[in-house]
Amino acid sequence: MEIKEMIRLAFEAREKAYTPYSGFKVGAALLAKNGEVYQGCNIENAGYTPTNCAERTAFFKAVSEGIMEFERIVVVGGAEGTEMGEFDLCPPCGVCRQVMREFCDPDSFEIILAKSEEEYKSYLLREILPLGFGPDKLLSSYSVMSK
Repeated sequence: MEIKEMIRLAFEAREKAYTPYSGFKVGAALLAKNGEVYQGCNIENAGYTPTNCAERTAFFKAVSEGIMEFERIVVVGGAEGTEMGEFDLCPPCGVCRQVMREFCDPDSFEIILAKSEEEYKSYLLREILPLGFGPDKLLSSYSVMSK
C-alpha cells in the first residue's frame, strides 16, 4: 500500500480519537504483511493509566485477530482543531515503541511520522528504539538459565 494512502487512513483514524482531557488527537494506520491495514486512535480515560495510544490500539486490534507480522505504521497527531500539516511530527511514546519491538523486526519495520501526505519522515524501529529489549533477550536468557 502506498504511503500517501496510509497517511490518509491515519488522519481518518485520528478523527475518531476520544480525548476529552488532553485534546491531543492521534491516529495510526498499521500495515500487516498480509496487506491488511489496522487503524487506531488514542482513547483517554479519567484515570489516565487506562488510556491507550493510537499505535497500541492498532496493534492490539490486529493481534486480537491473529495477525502478528507487520511492515509499517503511520502516526499522525496534534491538538484538537488542528488540521493536516498544522502540527509537528508525533513520535510514538516509549510504551508504544516497546509494543512495536514485541511484534516487529527492528531492522525492517518502518515508522512514518507525518504532518501531511507530502510532509513526512521515515524511520526504522531500531532508530527510534536503540538497544531495545525484545523477545530474543528473554529467549537467550532462558536458554542460559536452562543449562
